[in-house]
Amino acid sequence: MFRKRMLWMLVAMCFWWAWFGVAMAQDSPPVADHEKMLTPYRLDFSLHEVENGKRINTRQYSMSLIQGVQFQELKIGTRVPVEMKQGEIQYLDVGTNISARVQEIKSVLDLEVHADLSNFAVPDQASKTTMPVLRQLRISGTTVVDIGKPIVIGVVDDPNSKRQFQLEVTATKLK
Repeated sequence: MFRKRMLWMLVAMCFWWAWFGVAMAQDSPPVADHEKMLTPYRLDFSLHEVENGKRINTRQYSMSLIQGVQFQELKIGTRVPVEMKQGEIQYLDVGTNISARVQEIKSVLDLEVHADLSNFAVPDQASKTTMPVLRQLRISGTTVVDIGKPIVIGVVDDPNSKRQFQLEVTATKLK
């Protein structure tokens, strides 16, 4: 008797799950609405190095990402081994790290960016095994961007020189 009840309960649950799944599928948004939620964008970053009001160097970075998804990351650089304790090695990332996230809310594109720029304070340290001295600049921000128009995310002065770094981004909506 107990087995028959369990079998009927199992059959009833299967029918309920099947019906519930069909009902949920009917309430799902059409494919076109789903595709709108997955809008792709390209972010073109320009890192301008300025000295005495004149651009002396510009580096370009680009990434494609989907709105509403977690942070996407771009990393360019070198991993440098540093001995923390006797026999204990830790690696430091030296170079450019940019992470970004976009979110479209009521036709407005919200952009959040985190950029870490690091290099050796003394250029020939990269080839030495001693503890390197690193210079690091960080720019983080959230702003609203207009599609196709460049916007400066942040500007930082290099404390060891008369140089300034400007991070600019242009967002393009992809099809």
